[in-house]
Amino acid sequence: MKHLELLEHTDTVNELLARYGVKFGIYKNNVFKEQLFPFDAIPRIIEAEEYAYLERGLKQRVVALNAFLKDIYSKKQIVKDGVIPEDFIFASSGYMAECEGATPPKGIYSHISGIDLVKGKDDIWYILEDNLRVPSGASYPMIARELCRRASPETFKDLKIEDNRDYAKLLRRTFDNVNVGGHTVILTPGRYNAAYFEHSYLAEQTGAHLVNGSELVVKDDKLYFIAADGKLERVGAVYRRISDEYLDPMNFNPESLIGIPHIYDVFKKGNVALLNAPGNGVADDKGIYYFVPKMIKYYLGEEPILSNAPTYLPFYEDDMKYVLENFDNLVLKDVAEAGGYGVVFGNKMTKEQKESFVTLLKSEPRRFIAQEVIDFQDLDILEDGAPIPRKADLRAFVLTADEPLVWKSGLTRFSRNPDSFIVNSSQGGGFKDTWVLSR
Repeated sequence: MKHLELLEHTDTVNELLARYGVKFGIYKNNVFKEQLFPFDAIPRIIEAEEYAYLERGLKQRVVALNAFLKDIYSKKQIVKDGVIPEDFIFASSGYMAECEGATPPKGIYSHISGIDLVKGKDDIWYILEDNLRVPSGASYPMIARELCRRASPETFKDLKIEDNRDYAKLLRRTFDNVNVGGHTVILTPGRYNAAYFEHSYLAEQTGAHLVNGSELVVKDDKLYFIAADGKLERVGAVYRRISDEYLDPMNFNPESLIGIPHIYDVFKKGNVALLNAPGNGVADDKGIYYFVPKMIKYYLGEEPILSNAPTYLPFYEDDMKYVLENFDNLVLKDVAEAGGYGVVFGNKMTKEQKESFVTLLKSEPRRFIAQEVIDFQDLDILEDGAPIPRKADLRAFVLTADEPLVWKSGLTRFSRNPDSFIVNSSQGGGFKDTWVLSR
């Protein structure tokens, strides 16, 4: 195939990625370590018709999730109608009572949604989780495609691949759609954040100002950034890449040193847009994931296009019974964890570990979900010059302005461990480009 020409340039592309500082950082044992995100030149290829199907399902899902967020922080009709238990909402670590009654500009909560999918060996695509807080990863396929074009321009001459270089334009349009008047800034915690490369790269690509909390100030119920000459410049939209709890020490975690005092008050008064809106964590809670197909039916009156992985909530008595009877066939996830942490496979535990886990499960049933283990498809990666199969997922990016748009690309992550289903970069995984064919 034509793309095989690119494989000769794998080392060149990885050298360029290293030169450009395409890294991610992780904290382990209280030590910050930056490392390269290994790139594999064999692309994931998705046919145009298949991607059109994914596109319809992803748009449907994000519309329903936005409707849920609007509802749950106002009328809570979905709770009143018994679709989702009330205590299930309020027990979520992502639910923020401070967000009650605060409606973001144009009623959009999740402007940038990262939806993780896998394709099973049954050829069915399954949603694994929704990321609606600060989903990361778009910058990696953006720069990888650019460097692949530079290293092997002949590869892209005749192939009908959707051009993924429009992400910055789509992101800028998303910013501008909700900007209430003023500059757009990307708020970063700083270079010791795991995704700092992405923050700086997206700022460069979109023309937004890259700032940290010390460069923003609230005055007269408006937000300003301090320009190089010391003057205050009005800010109308903040693409914030810090977690809710650290955003505003006056409204959330008072110990935060990276937030901006009273920025949330400015947001509540409609004087600045925050992308994504605070409080979104209640919608991407791994327990709430169970209810997303019900949300689609409830808010849209439609059948879900894309499937969840078969999921059980030990919170419910019948589901707990099923989990205990089928423990060895399930994967169990701590709803408060992310990045591949807090995931355990029943068949990998010792007898003592199972007994300990079951005791914990029974005492804290809301804390966990259980899922059938999806035997998802392997993709070939290059190792020592030869192709070998490894598990891989896809993070699709949905950007919502006047309507949701699905970026015709995505972040394909793979495990470098032949025995692992966990593909996260924090767990040692790599990434590859996603080619969406245009015809």
